[in-house]
This record gives sequence, structure tokens and C-alpha cells, in this order.
Amino acid sequence: MRAVFVGASTAAVATAQLLLRRGHEVVVIEKSRERIESLSDTLDCGFLHGDGGRPAILREADAGHTDVLYCLTNDDQANILASLVGRSLGFPRVITRVEDPELVHMCVELGLENVIIPSHTIARYLGEMFEGRDPLEITANIRGEARIFSFVAQQADAGPLERLELPDLTRVVCLYRGDKWLLPEADTKLAADDEVILITAARNLEALTERWASGPDRSPTKG
Repeated sequence: MRAVFVGASTAAVATAQLLLRRGHEVVVIEKSRERIESLSDTLDCGFLHGDGGRPAILREADAGHTDVLYCLTNDDQANILASLVGRSLGFPRVITRVEDPELVHMCVELGLENVIIPSHTIARYLGEMFEGRDPLEITANIRGEARIFSFVAQQADAGPLERLELPDLTRVVCLYRGDKWLLPEADTKLAADDEVILITAARNLEALTERWASGPDRSPTKG
């Protein structure tokens, strides 16, 4: 798979290193030539020098052969702009980093579905640790070919869970509906905006990503 990063922030570099170790192709777009030069010896990936919020630069990144566009600069507005440009150019999945929680609602209104707030993620993790729980324990216990996959349900997914027609070796583990955590029952019905957590085989990840990366305009789930 291929990932493009807008901005060579600490988070971007750490994620790029992880993807490279797993054998994926990575391209980093960075405005600072000095930053590119400092990373070129440690990151075995492609680099584009320029502003990732400019359409001409993002076109060079080749949306048609990219699976995920990460907008991870340290500037919220730059990330939102790059995400909007990337979506307009056809990047199949766009992930947007924002630090200001007030901007999350605006991102949703703009159609940016994959928004991460690093400070909230860290706070949740530290809070769990304070209460004697380790949210990463589940990751440590997922071994072999088993993988965790999550997606946000769209209107086309609404209805009985069985309508999802998941691939072999794939099950719904739990749902998040707003702040409420739900265990799926036989009569559970999926609603738009539910976050769905699956356990699946590694070989299914590409198909699952392709299926749920195209957003609300994709074809309805068969049923």
C-alpha cells in the first residue's frame, strides 16, 4: 500500500517509519528543504518539496496510486486545507490532524470524516493507565494473522449487522454510538455515524479499507 504525508512533523515521521518497516511505500511532502535533508538519511522514502496545501504539489503525489493521505503538519488550518484539496483530487482516504477541538465540528461539516485529535487520544490513554488499565493490552494480545479494523458507518450501512456481509474470518467486536459502548447482539441494528470495531484476518484489510475508504457516496451495502 502507499501513503502520502503532508508535513514532516514528529507524528508523521513516526508513522512513516512504522509503515516503511511493514513494507509499504511512503511519500513525504514538506515545505522545509532543510527538514527534508535532515530526514533523507533516516527515512527510505520519497520526498516532495513544497506546500502540501497547493493542488499542483498534491497532484505530483499521484492520488490514483495512493491509499491514504495523512495531513499531519503542526498547523490545524494547513491540515484542513490540504485535506480538502486532497479530497478534491481524488485521494481515496484522507486523515486530518487537528489540535483545536472546536475545529472538529467544522471538519465534519466540510466532509472530513477521519479526524484525529492527538491530545484527546493521549489523555484517554493516560486516564486509563491511571485507573489501572492499559488500552494497548488488546494490541499485544492480537497475534498471528488477526488484526483490528475500524470504520465509521454511513447511511448506506444502517440496518441489521448481517447486511454488512463481512468477509470470512471477520466479526464485529463492538460499537461506539456517541460516547456509548455497545456489544453487538443478534438484533443489533447499525446506525449512521456508529464507529464499528472488527476483528479480521490480515488478508482482508485491503478489501475492508477499500470498501470503507470511499466515504458516503459509495454504493449501498447489499442486503
